[in-house]
Amino acid sequence: MANPLILTVDDEPAVLGAIGRDLRRGFGKDYRILPASSGAAALEALKTLKLRNEPVALFLVDQRMPEMTGVALLSEAIQIFPSAKRVLLTAYADTEAAIRAINEIGLDHYLQKPWDPPEERLYPILQDLLDDWQAAYRPAFEGIRIVGHRWSPQAHQIRDFLARNQVSYRFLDLEGGEQEARDYLDLARKDPTQLPLVFFPDGSYLTQPSNVQVAEKVGLQVRAEKPFYDLIIVGAGPAGLAAGVYAASEGLRTLIIEREAPGGQAGMSSRIENYLGFPVGLSGGDLARRAVAQALRFGAEILTPLEACAIRPQDSYRVVSLAGGVEHNCHAVLIATGVSYRKLDVAGIEPLTGAGVYYGAAITEALSCMGKDVYVLGGGNSAGQAAMYLCKYARKVTILTKSESLAETMSQYLIDQIGTTENIQVWPCCQVVAVDGAGALEVVCVRNLKTQEESRLPAAALFIFIGAQPRTEWVAELVERDDQGFIFSGPDLLRDGRYPRGWQLDRAPFWLETSVPGIFVAGDVRHQSVKRVASAVGEGAMAVQFIHRYLAST
Repeated sequence: MANPLILTVDDEPAVLGAIGRDLRRGFGKDYRILPASSGAAALEALKTLKLRNEPVALFLVDQRMPEMTGVALLSEAIQIFPSAKRVLLTAYADTEAAIRAINEIGLDHYLQKPWDPPEERLYPILQDLLDDWQAAYRPAFEGIRIVGHRWSPQAHQIRDFLARNQVSYRFLDLEGGEQEARDYLDLARKDPTQLPLVFFPDGSYLTQPSNVQVAEKVGLQVRAEKPFYDLIIVGAGPAGLAAGVYAASEGLRTLIIEREAPGGQAGMSSRIENYLGFPVGLSGGDLARRAVAQALRFGAEILTPLEACAIRPQDSYRVVSLAGGVEHNCHAVLIATGVSYRKLDVAGIEPLTGAGVYYGAAITEALSCMGKDVYVLGGGNSAGQAAMYLCKYARKVTILTKSESLAETMSQYLIDQIGTTENIQVWPCCQVVAVDGAGALEVVCVRNLKTQEESRLPAAALFIFIGAQPRTEWVAELVERDDQGFIFSGPDLLRDGRYPRGWQLDRAPFWLETSVPGIFVAGDVRHQSVKRVASAVGEGAMAVQFIHRYLAST
């Protein structure tokens, strides 16, 4: 397949030539540059490209053109290539129009003329946008194929694992009557009871594989390269990834261990709109992908999906044990395991988990909700973000919350968006008391907390966001925790001015240091942490400074 295209549009020949020259110099190796001298010519070219099935990655369009402005052109162009990135070239006086275009057409960026030098004012911006486009781009498919049943929890687990690790795949639904699914089943000489099957581009396949088996096949790192590390980070959410970036960039031998996929709970978010520096928002997957790239660039290692099951102090070292018996040695450990969504304990839920009932956003299931009624249980930001994402596919999204109003638990910007979205409704003062279905979710039973009246509602899916609980059972006997399992650190460890039990050093614990010297904690898993992505990132970065102080003192 030919390289993707960058479409440039400007009615001034000299400017159009300069744009083309700079783009070919910066991106000509991986992209074709297609110039157009007017909006009409650009639209004709786009229609031809669509017929040829040729991908367009980015529009770079001048705002001030006769007959059709850049914003007007983009509003039509994105109907033809909706996934292409949108950049507007503006004069200083066009800034207000460009800002309006962020909301009106989802403008990704605007650049003021002139853009010299391009190495500083053009290439970094476009490279970032093109990287985002490549991450979501799906060319003629040649990758992993999963053959399974639509409502199989194990098939959902594999799909979710691949999606969260930014690995493209295609799902072939045997029950949906896809001929290709039957062909692959026959090719492997398997019967439907042995599904799911995962086929790889090299012709090999795995039967009902674990996440670790899939990870090995797709090239994720599952074994450490070094015999010893300065720092081992357990958890690759925002706090763990931030710590990995800062530690590795400052020369520490750094290993990150993640049990599921980088990004943690934040990585499951369909849209984060209140993170500093991203005025049009970004998905949790994009944030995780960028952070992973940074950490790897500086030399950190990330093991996925492996689970830490114990930490053992041994003289001045710390030993981290993984499920399966492998151990890794280090000077210091940072626990950044975050939190998981609390389980819903109602009748009928266990057999339907992964078959219509999902914890978290489960973005992989959005397309299956097309034209159907789905429910989101919870009133926090994660629930709101999920509802805004699902409403693009579902016929109707109903948010169920125990509180009187979303204002008690949700950010105002999300409340405003939900209030203006026609196919989202909010049911306050209610709870789910049961779910039902034969092999897949069919009914959600909801109780009104004021009237105690119960309703059985047809449902294609239920997405659950009902509070967070820490993953700290594996260190329960090692570090001090509060009643909910969150880990104490720093000043929170002092009781009546006394150091924690077993503390043998003549100094107080550092900020973010637990009751065991050399073991630190950051992010949502920490006692009284602020449950925000920015806070977790800040704590991860800050923890590295205290780890440096610890290493200098040992």
